[in-house]
Amino acid sequence: MINFIDRIDHLVLTVQNIEETVRFYTGILGMELEIFRGDRKALKFGNQKFNLHEKGKEFEPKAHSPTPGGIDICLITKTPLQEIEEWFKKSGVQIIEGPIERTGATGKINSIYLRDPDQNLIEISNYI
Repeated sequence: MINFIDRIDHLVLTVQNIEETVRFYTGILGMELEIFRGDRKALKFGNQKFNLHEKGKEFEPKAHSPTPGGIDICLITKTPLQEIEEWFKKSGVQIIEGPIERTGATGKINSIYLRDPDQNLIEISNYI
């Protein structure tokens, strides 16, 4: 078998409200807003991004059943989880679980879990 996939470039988040999503991901998680191809919006971090589609106004082609709140994603950070927990508390963001040890793509991670405005499950993790 050929192993030809290198990394994720972007994924699409289908959301109820793009502006609310942008406020959360830029203001709470520190991602950068990118506007492209006119008025399309994406959230950049590292060498990846989340392109945003508003429910009912998706761009073609799209997922078969695009649904707000249907994603569970793990994001890796070098910032210690304790600092992130403190930031979330100051920002009024509820941590729903963690820190807890899990297994990432290349080894053990410590994770905390929260939800975004569409109730997607967001896991923020440090490699151990």
